[in-house]
Amino acid sequence: MSIVWVILGLLLLVVGGEFLVRASVALSFKLKISKLVIGMTVVSFATSAPELLVSLQAALDGAPDIALGNVIGSNIANIGLVLGITAIISPLTVDRGFYKLNWPVMMLLSVVLYFFLRSGLLLDFWEGIALFSSLVIFLVVLIRNSAKDDLAVDEVDDTLEQTSNFKMILWLLIGAAALYFGSEWLVLGAIDLATSLGVSERVISVTMVAIGTSVPELAASVIAALKKEKAISLGNLIGSNIFNIACVLGLTAMIEPIKVMSPELLTSDIFWMLGFSAALIPLVFIPKQFVLGRYKGAIIFVAYVVFIVSTFAE
Repeated sequence: MSIVWVILGLLLLVVGGEFLVRASVALSFKLKISKLVIGMTVVSFATSAPELLVSLQAALDGAPDIALGNVIGSNIANIGLVLGITAIISPLTVDRGFYKLNWPVMMLLSVVLYFFLRSGLLLDFWEGIALFSSLVIFLVVLIRNSAKDDLAVDEVDDTLEQTSNFKMILWLLIGAAALYFGSEWLVLGAIDLATSLGVSERVISVTMVAIGTSVPELAASVIAALKKEKAISLGNLIGSNIFNIACVLGLTAMIEPIKVMSPELLTSDIFWMLGFSAALIPLVFIPKQFVLGRYKGAIIFVAYVVFIVSTFAE
C-alpha cells in the first residue's frame, strides 16, 4: 500500500504544481507584473512548490531526513538524471551566464548548506533566513542582468493573460489542495516504504522521493530535446537547484528547524551533490567548450546510476 501512496502523492504534486503555476502567472498578469519578473520569480517559486510542501510536511511530521534528503537528492537528480538524459538525447549549448552567475551561486549555496548543517547538526531559523535572503539577492541580480540583455522569457504562457477571475481562483484552489494532499501522501508512503523495505527514510528520500519531485523537470526537458523546438536551458536546472536550497530549505527551516538525523547525509549524500555540481565546470569546458554532448551526458548519467546503487547498498 505504501507504494500506492507514493505514486498517488507524486501524481497530485505534478498536477498541483501545474495548476499553481498557471494560477500564479494569471494573477501576476492581473497585478500588471512584467513578463520578465513573472518568469524569473513567480514561475520559479511555483515550480518549487512540490519540493517545498514535501520538505515542510516531512519536517512537521518529525521526518527531517525526508525534508533534507528530498532537496539533496533532487539537486543530484536534476544534474545526474535530468541533465544527463537530456544531453544524451540532444547536445546542449551552454551560455556564458552559466559560469558567471548561476553556477557560482549554486556552488556557494551548496557549500554554505554543508557548513550550516555540520555546525550543530541543525538548520535553524536564522540560517533559514540567511539562505532565503541570498535567494532574494540572487533574483534581483538575475532580473537586472536579464533586463540589460533584453532577454525573452520562454517559460511564461501569454495566453494566461486572458484568464477569468473564476478560472484563476479555481486553479489556485485545485493546486493548493493537490499539493497539500500530495505532499502528505508522499511523506506517509515514503515512511511506510522505508519501514517495509528495511532501509532508512533517508535512502528513500534521496532516491525515490527526489526522482519523483524531479519528474516535471525531466519530462519538460526530454520533450523539448526530442522536439528540438528550443534550446534546453542549463540555467533552468541550475536555477532549480538554487531554489531548492535557498527557498525550500530556507523557508522550511524558518517554520520548523531541520535536524540531521542520518550521518550519511553529511558524510555521503551532500558530497555527491557537491561533486555533481563541481563536475559541471570541467564538463562544460573540456574538450569542446560550451557544449554538453552525448558522451558527457552519458558520463553524468552513469555517475547518477552509481550514486543510486551505492545508496541502496549502504
